[in-house]
Amino acid sequence: MPVTDVRGVDDPRLAPYRDVPDAELMHARGLFVAEGRLVVRRVIEDGRFRVRSVLVNEAAARDLAPVLDALPPATPIFLCQTADFAVTGHDLHRGCLALVERPPATPISSVLASPTTLVVLEGVTDPDNVGSVFRNAAALGAGGVLLSPTCCDPFYRKAVRTSMGAVLRVPFARAAEWPAALMDVRAAGFTLVALTPRQPSETLERYAAGPRSSRLALIVGTEGEGLTPAVESAADRRVSIPMQGNVDSVNLAVAVGIALFTLRARDNGS
Repeated sequence: MPVTDVRGVDDPRLAPYRDVPDAELMHARGLFVAEGRLVVRRVIEDGRFRVRSVLVNEAAARDLAPVLDALPPATPIFLCQTADFAVTGHDLHRGCLALVERPPATPISSVLASPTTLVVLEGVTDPDNVGSVFRNAAALGAGGVLLSPTCCDPFYRKAVRTSMGAVLRVPFARAAEWPAALMDVRAAGFTLVALTPRQPSETLERYAAGPRSSRLALIVGTEGEGLTPAVESAADRRVSIPMQGNVDSVNLAVAVGIALFTLRARDNGS
């Protein structure tokens, strides 16, 4: 693999990496950031994404050598000292970053075409929660994610990292009209199931044990406020996870994981 040595944060070839902290600028340039060896490896091995350049320290270069060899020869691979990653303003890179071209936005119709289980997020702005939901979706068999207009960008660097690269594999789309887009989800044959701690609702276990549609859209709201009244009222069913003690709810990504696992276990006859 052709590697170019760079030395010092002032090297002009590192200029694009100075913009890593600016999510809006990265988006405007049509890029997203892959951080860490695992995520960079998955980006390259996937084959659907065009890598603009890679920045690695010596340890990452050795570890990723077979994967980096698979990149087109014209792709710049910059080798620098670990200390020079300070150019990015972040210290969570683990000696490996890649600037990757964003794929075209996926239309909602494509996301609705294949999955039997869809996760729908309303107003979830925290990138850790968005990334964790994608990781749960990939691990527990959800076929896609639909986001309301105000949700965090799944290609935001922290969401990509938290998802362990799952945002690269789980199809997703962003709704332009909300909550009107839920009518399109229902028209595609999905039952709209609101996950909420509020009453009236039925327990998740009871819902999972009963007769259900083969296509289900699990709708989850943001921390604290939860789903808006308009979305809860639009749902076909309202389900909750029973809590003990004085706890009224769990983290939304945890709730999504519990719900997807429970539904899958019932589908498998467990």
